[in-house]
Amino acid sequence: MNTEVKNGRSLASTLAEMKIELLDFLNTRIELLKTELQEKGKILKAAAPLGALGALLLATAYLLFTLALVSLVVVAFQDNPYRWFFAFLIVAFAWTVFGAIALYFAKRELEMKTLLPQRTIEVLKGDKIWIQAEVKNQV
Repeated sequence: MNTEVKNGRSLASTLAEMKIELLDFLNTRIELLKTELQEKGKILKAAAPLGALGALLLATAYLLFTLALVSLVVVAFQDNPYRWFFAFLIVAFAWTVFGAIALYFAKRELEMKTLLPQRTIEVLKGDKIWIQAEVKNQV
């Protein structure tokens, strides 16, 4: 069996070198992914407590504002025995409309900006194109 290549290197040494290069290639890509995820993790760690506090305060304000708004609507139906029912129904409908609008804008924003590691994905796409070109040149 002929294991010598015309450049004086054995098939085993060429395969060993390819294995080392592949491992280096994978390690580089994994490190890139880890770095990018760590950067995003730091941002989320800093924002999470502030977001939780803000959500708590806004929820409290929302409940108080809703009760005040319902009380205001009750005054409009002063002589009606179902005034509380109508007041809660009107305010619930208003919050439903505003909530749907807010969800629409949130969905649109998330579609435009993803949490995926974009740099890593772009590098891997470039690597795929490069590998395909190399395979075509070898064949």
